[in-house]
Amino acid sequence: MTVSSRSGFVTFVGRPNVGKSTLTNALVGEKVAITSDKPQTTRKAIRGILNRPGGQLVIVDTPGIHKPRTLLGQRLNDLVEQVLGDVDAIGFLVPATEKVGPGDRRIAASLDGYGRAKKVAIVTKVDIASREEITERLMEVDALREDWDAVIPLSAVTDDQLDVLADELLKLMPKGPPLYPEGMVTDESLEDRIAEIIREAALDGVRDELPHSIAVTVEDIAAREDSDLTDVYANIVVERDSQKAIIIGRGGSRLKDVGARSRAGIEPLVGGRVFLSLRVRVAKEWQRDPKQLGRLGF
Repeated sequence: MTVSSRSGFVTFVGRPNVGKSTLTNALVGEKVAITSDKPQTTRKAIRGILNRPGGQLVIVDTPGIHKPRTLLGQRLNDLVEQVLGDVDAIGFLVPATEKVGPGDRRIAASLDGYGRAKKVAIVTKVDIASREEITERLMEVDALREDWDAVIPLSAVTDDQLDVLADELLKLMPKGPPLYPEGMVTDESLEDRIAEIIREAALDGVRDELPHSIAVTVEDIAAREDSDLTDVYANIVVERDSQKAIIIGRGGSRLKDVGARSRAGIEPLVGGRVFLSLRVRVAKEWQRDPKQLGRLGF
């Protein structure tokens, strides 16, 4: 990259489930953040790295901003606040398929607190919206603030206008050399990426109250001698015995399905076949217990 290259940090904000993680993955070109239709899917600040001819964007995927009901919820909001104070640009996401509501207005207004960051409005999911909806949403979003550096409609699913967004964001970055080596797509450890893949598989199809109660820890990852197999030992942690029964399913059927889908995501990461040992354990009310939160990495 040339001396005139730009590099910096960008994050996307919006209500839970507006497509922040999907957009991060689409820009990076690889799955670095898990996605689900369940709120609070993202629980860490995950960095995805996008290299462009003119420089490098480091995209920090954060949890959705929400009213916290537990200590975990408060810590997730604190994490978002910290990230917003450190980035060079903030992308504010609104889906084209939904009218701008009070939550969107509150988040857009809260960007006043981050004066150093450039601000870009992004209307997502244009692939499933009508032309009238897209026009209406662009006008609503444009009216939320007077200091947008750009307003961009796009689809992270069909890649429509992704290059436009990447180029606009890169223009807003400070001049400087790349922050990460060129071949790197994330700074997440292998353990963290595997834990997130398992949590994504466990989240699929569970009832609304359960997703918040699921955490995953990886105990060990070890390549077998004289074999292309990698052994992965992990725990799925829930808060109650009744939740443990839901995760395991009748005759272990659901846990078996979680294991199969997890392996399919883990094998490309480790570059070979995986033996996955999953145990489900109960840590009562872990979302509200500072010690338990610490043990689980929050």
